[in-house]
Amino acid sequence: MLGLMQSQPLLISSLIAFAERHHGDGEIVSRRVEGDIHRYTYRDLARRSRQLANALDGLGLERGDRVASIAWNGYRHMEMYFGVSGSGRVLHTINPRLHPEQIAWIVNHAEDRVLCFDMTFLPIAQAIHAKCPTVKQWVALCDADQLPQDSGIPGLVSYEEWIGGASDQYAWPEFDENTASSLCYTSGTTGNPKGALYSHRSTVLHAYAAALPDVMCLSARDAVLPVVPMFHVNAWGLPYSAALTGCKVVFPGPALDGKSVYELIEAEGVTFAAGVPTVWQMLLNHVGSVGGKFRTLNRTVIGGSACPPAMITAFQEGYGVTVLHAWGMTEMSPLGTLASLKNKHLDLPEAERMHWLQKQGRAIFGVDMKIVDGEGRELPWDGKTFGDLMVRGPWVLDSYYRGSSPLVKDEHGHGWFPTGDVATIDADGFMQITDRSKDVIKSGGEWISSIDIENIAMAHPAVAMAACIGMPHPKWDERPIVAVALKPGAQLTREELLAFYEGKTAKWQIPDDVVFVDAIPLGATGKMLKTRLREQLADYRLPGL
Repeated sequence: MLGLMQSQPLLISSLIAFAERHHGDGEIVSRRVEGDIHRYTYRDLARRSRQLANALDGLGLERGDRVASIAWNGYRHMEMYFGVSGSGRVLHTINPRLHPEQIAWIVNHAEDRVLCFDMTFLPIAQAIHAKCPTVKQWVALCDADQLPQDSGIPGLVSYEEWIGGASDQYAWPEFDENTASSLCYTSGTTGNPKGALYSHRSTVLHAYAAALPDVMCLSARDAVLPVVPMFHVNAWGLPYSAALTGCKVVFPGPALDGKSVYELIEAEGVTFAAGVPTVWQMLLNHVGSVGGKFRTLNRTVIGGSACPPAMITAFQEGYGVTVLHAWGMTEMSPLGTLASLKNKHLDLPEAERMHWLQKQGRAIFGVDMKIVDGEGRELPWDGKTFGDLMVRGPWVLDSYYRGSSPLVKDEHGHGWFPTGDVATIDADGFMQITDRSKDVIKSGGEWISSIDIENIAMAHPAVAMAACIGMPHPKWDERPIVAVALKPGAQLTREELLAFYEGKTAKWQIPDDVVFVDAIPLGATGKMLKTRLREQLADYRLPGL
């Protein structure tokens, strides 16, 4: 027997239609590439998204055709989120921090038909346009008078001129909710990037889950600042959750330095912000240097890489901002877990509450997880046993775009995605990443968590960033060293930092050495590139060897 409820597909177009109808005057604020502040409403966003859909119709694009973006966080990019996917095409967000050759490879692999780019990225478009034969239309996300006289890109048009001539009357089509909606490639630190192809159903379900009280707790009372890029796993789904809840949205554009982000937070009354640790470190450094406070900001979600406990403490104790430590992956749309306390934890002493808040957190409904040993046997949730982390759920990848399926079947035939992370899970369901599988340091048959070593170093007031890697050792197989970049003007010796580890970890886990570097190499999404760090230290030898 089936239920007698109305059957309506879960489509991205329903999010913008809802926002227009019920939150039409809700504000969307963007710092533009041009440098000024742009303001409009959800009603304007919906109207212009329909114009974009008509413009795509005018090019003769079929459903399922890919439309690419190389753009910062801003209102035009958000229009693409709804106008492209809502009309049945696939939005392909491209990371501009990749090498142009890699970007060209991604464009060709996706077979993009249209590519829209912010003027900041004109040099990228100029470098790749002749190598991307599938792209039939290049669009500069700017006003007509900002278009360069001679870009060297045949047929280049300005976005405003392109959609300006299109009607704003458009009936969003209905189709199967499992239809592809957007495409995002992994950052490709090893080998070519792989494409995660999201569906309308997975995206809308993810938007619902992200807004839940135990996740991002979004509402129409919030002013949300997505510092996490819209080219990085759909800005963690925030543009969709924003339309779902009708909250105010504040986009930072290309200005991601601490001073610019802080000024925007204060000027626009931002209550919630999301980003990776490297951005928040710049923000904290700036606010500390000017003796600033946060007038409205009350919480921030930090993900992309492990958040140092010192950063959680700095936000919460120094500024009264609650840190929501999150974990996810491109292949997971991206949200998997978030560290929010249960009722049983609320009356615990502060130090004990921090024990849970520093973990990556509890699974969100829609995500199941487990840890397994090398033979695939599930391991206990005791908070101590390490295992390979596996996940499954309706917004978790099944197969890579034009590639194979990485899933591992269990005894019931269920497919689990191997995350490549090593983790523990405690009895309350809190998961803690101890390392990436490829970064685990095995010393004398015991595992050492590079993340733990990095977190202790990051707690030192002179340290801006730290990365721990294992070095070959004839007796112990590997021993940890920590590479450290100091804050401007700070001084610190090897001996002082090693002494800082005393009493904070077991003696055999203390690094054998400290290597001071000008900067820790970062990848396209702000994650530390330990592969590149190992290359830089290829000639390094442990002391005494």
